[in-house]
Amino acid sequence: MTTQTPQTTAPETHETTPVLPLPASAARLLTAAGAVAAFASTFLAWTWTEAFPGNLTVYGYPGGLQILTLVGSVLTALYVAAGHGIRGTRWAAPSGADKATFFLAAGTFAVTWYTVLAIAVDLGGLVNLEPGGYIAALATLVLLAGALGLPLNRRTLLAPGDTPPPPAGLSSTVEILLIAAGAGIGLTVFSYGIGTEYSEAFIGFLLLTIAGGLALSRAGLLVQFRTLTRKHRNIAVAAAFVAAALFPFTQTSETYTSVGTSILIFGTAAIGLNVVVGLAGLLDLGYVAFLGVGAYTAALVSGAPTAAFDVKFPFWAAVLTGAVVSMIFGVIIGAPTLRVRGDYLAIVTLGFGEIFRIGMQNLDGASGPDVTNGPNGIPGIPEIELLGFNLGEEHTILGFELGKFSNYLLLMLLFTAIIVTVFHRSDRSRIGRAWVAIREDETAAGAMGINTFRLKLMAFALGATLAGLAGTVLAHVESGVHPEGYKFVHQVPPNSAFLLVAVILGGMGTISGPLIGAALLYLIPNKLQFVGDYQLLFFGIALVLLMRFRPEGLLADRRNQLEFHENEQTDVPENGSSLRKAGA
Repeated sequence: MTTQTPQTTAPETHETTPVLPLPASAARLLTAAGAVAAFASTFLAWTWTEAFPGNLTVYGYPGGLQILTLVGSVLTALYVAAGHGIRGTRWAAPSGADKATFFLAAGTFAVTWYTVLAIAVDLGGLVNLEPGGYIAALATLVLLAGALGLPLNRRTLLAPGDTPPPPAGLSSTVEILLIAAGAGIGLTVFSYGIGTEYSEAFIGFLLLTIAGGLALSRAGLLVQFRTLTRKHRNIAVAAAFVAAALFPFTQTSETYTSVGTSILIFGTAAIGLNVVVGLAGLLDLGYVAFLGVGAYTAALVSGAPTAAFDVKFPFWAAVLTGAVVSMIFGVIIGAPTLRVRGDYLAIVTLGFGEIFRIGMQNLDGASGPDVTNGPNGIPGIPEIELLGFNLGEEHTILGFELGKFSNYLLLMLLFTAIIVTVFHRSDRSRIGRAWVAIREDETAAGAMGINTFRLKLMAFALGATLAGLAGTVLAHVESGVHPEGYKFVHQVPPNSAFLLVAVILGGMGTISGPLIGAALLYLIPNKLQFVGDYQLLFFGIALVLLMRFRPEGLLADRRNQLEFHENEQTDVPENGSSLRKAGA
């Protein structure tokens, strides 16, 4: 009897009809011509006055939003060359270049036309455009027209959730260098985005970043990079933290390091919530209260002049105290509330969050004991002193002056590393697998012998502990605590609604997902001040679109990706393909 060896089938290729009926060679030639013209236009003046932010009046070098058009045109030209099969560019598109070219062309067109229209609107008409602006608009229109004529082939290499093979022919040293380069590119992109000084530039940055992300995804580079990071997981994590630690050294002022510090605090709290929501599947709408417990505990024991207790713990002791008190609150609140499920649990936790806020307001010596100074909060929390360094003062490291927020950002990186390690170990443990089982089907998990109540209480307590750790640093960064900062919905994050949205947006059950979600949710309102009154509306629309087109989140957990895209799985052919079904 002979054993049949499974045969690997060729990847499927799905071809869509071009929007413009052009031969592929003509479409690529048109796209390349548009990219070259767009590149050249960035060295010309786009307007005659400096009234438009970014100073687009200079000849000879790009400035402001012109830099984004230049980057977009260069990347588009690269993928045109890769699509044409030019040697030395094929590495850029392991899954095909045409669709990536289309997204980059669309992003370059969007950024350029947004700039041209913004000049016309802000300055009062198209008459304010210089020849460079007209050339840029026409060049990107040609660029987009050429991209619409490309055959948008997309090869289906893998079913969602499958692990792709690593790039062939690369040594471990080269793979590690590629991971380091990826971390460096990420640092550069983040530094540029957070450093934009006006809303027009940030909107353009968002447009090109979204288009670039879609292009790299369709080209297969993100999949390949994810494969490398999984293969060298420890190296990838170290590279990410090194890049984040270098961020303060790229800044010339404390303006943006303060934003980076807040993002890390917000993100680490979201990772703690991810234990509760992403792993155990418990909908907690009052999670910000645990952040407040840690912050208030740190304020009471750190020697603040207005604190009710005349004590001053060293920072490490204040951190442990805040974490332990938050854990105790988590157990006290979780023990009676975790007997209920679903919507009832959400309502109970929402009530706890409001009870905490109101309780802090009433502990003012009039409505209750004088503990928290009531609505006035506890101001004047001293700066952290660690290993002889006062983090509130400037310090010189390697010739760079690091101020208060730079010091706190580096401290928060240490806390982030601790919280990420705890989350990763918990997720990979037997308890973590039991949490996932409870999330998927609590009744079935209980039938298999899992003590669902005890494990849910452990998840609730661990999430509260991680929030308390972040809260202790938050109290010192803000030099005070105030009960109004811990509402379910508040104008400025962190709050329970935004923490939950960060987890869902980034990807439940992942480590990097909540950090990405927190960065977006904090950075966008901070950079786009005009959306302040409408941010909930915009976030609501964004969530609806996310649930429609990517329900698993921006950075999906493999299990969730398989579940949400069950209808898109590649069937296993009868002759035995290496492509596998979901769950096989």
